Amino acid sequence: MTIRCEIVSQDRMVYEGDVDIVVLPGAAGEMGILPHHAPLLTTLKYGFIKVRQQGEERIFTVAGGVAEVQPDIVTVLADAAENIEEIDETRAEAARQRAQEILAKGLPADTDAYLAIESALRRSNLRLDAVRRYRKGSRPNPSGEN
Repeated sequence: MTIRCEIVSQDRMVYEGDVDIVVLPGAAGEMGILPHHAPLLTTLKYGFIKVRQQGEERIFTVAGGVAEVQPDIVTVLADAAENIEEIDETRAEAARQRAQEILAKGLPADTDAYLAIESALRRSNLRLDAVRRYRKGSRPNPSGEN
C-alpha cells in the first residue's frame, strides 16, 4: 500500500509520487503519515519533509506552509520547498552571510524589511543544515554554526 504525496511551492511542483510514508514538520511536532491516515490539516514549520518509497528516502526542506492529509493523498502547499539535492551550498552560505551582515549593522526601521531579512537568514540556515545533515559529500562546517 502507498499514499500519494504532492509537494508544491509557490512557483513549482517540487515532488509528486506514490510513497510508503511521509514525515512532516507539523506545528505540533514531527508526524509520520501512512496510507489510510485519518484526514487532517496542519500548518508546517521550518524543517524537513521526508518521503520513503521502497526503502529509498528523499528529503526536502520546507519553510512553512500547510499540509492536508486524506487517506490516499498528502498535499503540501509550501511557502518554499526544495529537494536537498538541488541546494547550492555556496549560494546558501553567501545568503546567510549577507543577512547576518545586514542585521549586524542594526535593526532596520521598517518592520517588513526586518522580517524579510530574518526570513532569508532562517531559510539559508535551514538549507545549510539540510546539506550538512543529509547530503553525502558536503563539506563540514568548521565553526559548528548553522
